[in-house]
Amino acid sequence: MTDALDDVRDHYRATGLTERLKIALTVFGPEDQRLTPQQLGALDQFHTRGLAATTELSKLAGITADMSVLDVGSGVGGPARFLSATYGCRVTGIDLSEPFVDAARYLTRRTGQSEQVSFHTASALELPFDGSRFDAVLLQHVAMNISDRARLYREIERVLKPCGRFATFDVVANGSEPYYPVPWARTPTTSFLLTADATREAIEQAGFRTLAWQNDTEAAKAWSTQLRASGPLPSPNLGVVMGPDFAQLAANLARNLLEGRLGILTAVFEAASTKC
Repeated sequence: MTDALDDVRDHYRATGLTERLKIALTVFGPEDQRLTPQQLGALDQFHTRGLAATTELSKLAGITADMSVLDVGSGVGGPARFLSATYGCRVTGIDLSEPFVDAARYLTRRTGQSEQVSFHTASALELPFDGSRFDAVLLQHVAMNISDRARLYREIERVLKPCGRFATFDVVANGSEPYYPVPWARTPTTSFLLTADATREAIEQAGFRTLAWQNDTEAAKAWSTQLRASGPLPSPNLGVVMGPDFAQLAANLARNLLEGRLGILTAVFEAASTKC
């Protein structure tokens, strides 16, 4: 397991990321100019369909101002900042990549949200929190990097309050081997895809009941097609985060979706309790 985690960490190494972001963000004005989560949407929503997917998932999960939310695999912090700005909730993010966490903290200072949004370097398999801590947990395009799904989902269940919500938006296997490299894995050694049905089974076995379940593959295909038709990505974009080969990673993801090799799952679960 340690070797797999090291390989995943290497994939998201992103050396010098914060400095690259500082340079890229000069298009929005000087360093002391406050930015909005919407301005950062093209480079800090590291998942299929970007900000639209985060918006829909948060609504489906029923996020409200009085909730304490955990974003597992928070990347450079886009979803966490969006949730706090939109709902007024307190959000904590954890990510395996220290450069991502440093960048997330920097961007959060730029949006003036450091009092409500915080980030920590940690593994999703060993969440550094007491049990029954959070009202909701979000997991977006993260599980495909994790081989021990049972442990992942048990950890999420452990830190949720009774009847807490677990919302996931992830890539799932769809029968055929995908083309690599893709945004989460440059080779198959860091890709641990499950089918949608196997994902649901693993989550329910960890102590959850299903509240919402939807196949968003067609929406992802439409998004991919629209992106390809619109030409070069606006700048700054996720290429700043993932490097010069990001265009190839994104193109392979689109090809995998359009050929039916991969699917997109959106689901919300509730931590099982007789008190719900």
